[in-house]
Amino acid sequence: MKPTNRILLVSLALSAFACTAQQPDAPEAVPPDVGPDVVGEEITYDLDGTSLTGYLAYDRNLEGPRPGVIVVHQWWGHTDYVRMRADMLAEMGYTAFALDMYGDGKFSRHPDDARKFMMEIVENMDVGVARFEEAKRILEEHPTTDPEKTVAIGYCFGGGLVLHMARGGSDLDGFVSFHGGLHSGATAKPGDVKGKVLVLHGADDPFVAP
Repeated sequence: MKPTNRILLVSLALSAFACTAQQPDAPEAVPPDVGPDVVGEEITYDLDGTSLTGYLAYDRNLEGPRPGVIVVHQWWGHTDYVRMRADMLAEMGYTAFALDMYGDGKFSRHPDDARKFMMEIVENMDVGVARFEEAKRILEEHPTTDPEKTVAIGYCFGGGLVLHMARGGSDLDGFVSFHGGLHSGATAKPGDVKGKVLVLHGADDPFVAP
């Protein structure tokens, strides 16, 4: 394993362990009462021989393109939780795309399986980067999206991945991490980070010291 990937693995693994209490069927994952104007579309797409299933949400009554948000899931995979977040963003006036990082829209309710899914990406980050960029393309090409105003947000594993994409120079206006791993082993050079970065972390997170 490359040294860069080893550091990324440790960072993402620690953030993922902090998510173990947030099972896919936890109470907070119950879909909110979003308005009837929110449209949710399941989008299946192929990349390098892998079938991926994402979820795109937008408000049907808004006119013209609006800012887009890529939503990257926790280590559990593509669950109802990220779809709920996409719906909430759509109700706020964005077009949101909850991507599929693992393939086939798969997810797990058990930490051992979630860790295995995550490792498949961490040990081959070229695949993770490609899947992120493909999701970015799908979002930006949707007729409801303004491709000049797009950002990415991620939770736990997804938060660490979003920060990795920021350091790698992904062309977005912003990157937001919610309790994600903070280190990827890569140091961004001046000018590499294209957008603003917001990192949101609980003060009592046992895995990331103040």
